[in-house]
Amino acid sequence: MRRLIASTFVSLDGIMQAPGGPEEDPTGGFAHGGWTFNYWDDTVDVSGAGFDGRDRELVLGRRTYEIFEAYWPYQPEDDPTARTLNAAKKYVASCTLTTLNWNNSVLLQGDAVPAITALKTQPGPDLQIIGSGNLIQTLQAASVIDEYNVWVFPVVLGRGKRLFGETARPSALQLIRSQVSNTGVVMSTYIPDGDIEPGSFGTTEPSKKELARRTNMANGMW
Repeated sequence: MRRLIASTFVSLDGIMQAPGGPEEDPTGGFAHGGWTFNYWDDTVDVSGAGFDGRDRELVLGRRTYEIFEAYWPYQPEDDPTARTLNAAKKYVASCTLTTLNWNNSVLLQGDAVPAITALKTQPGPDLQIIGSGNLIQTLQAASVIDEYNVWVFPVVLGRGKRLFGETARPSALQLIRSQVSNTGVVMSTYIPDGDIEPGSFGTTEPSKKELARRTNMANGMW
């Protein structure tokens, strides 16, 4: 089964709205579009986190699809990100769109969760979500996402669309990679790690996860 990977930029207070430019998504009066601009340098690897869609098929929500469709097909052919995104197969989860004009785009019919779960069982490259906050929230609540690439930029925005909201399913994540850019962007990769296991600092009994961690360390796995 192929993996479903979600990659997104967020502020320190968890907002992901309009990272690319002032006109990208002013919904709700959002006035800070383009907040990632001054933090890009050669130490950020968009391909490694799937932001360019290389060797993957894209899964996009309506809003992100419309933003991408209005921009990437019109970029120069020598732009490597434009080249990979334009060529990639794109699955679009939307209840309102009826036609898709960007090449290699397929409209997913009906409920996004079973449609994307079915895509995961089909042969092909891994599936990549970019942006698409509402879709990420829906799929996270249904435990469909296999990996999260979350880039935290050193800014506080105060208001806007957030990566996780009140509908998020409480769950644990395991950090498997992390790197910091020269400009202070924390680039982290997480995978789901089961349910949250509450504890107490007044309890001496180790949790099941802690026992497993100790066993793995003793066996030389970590």
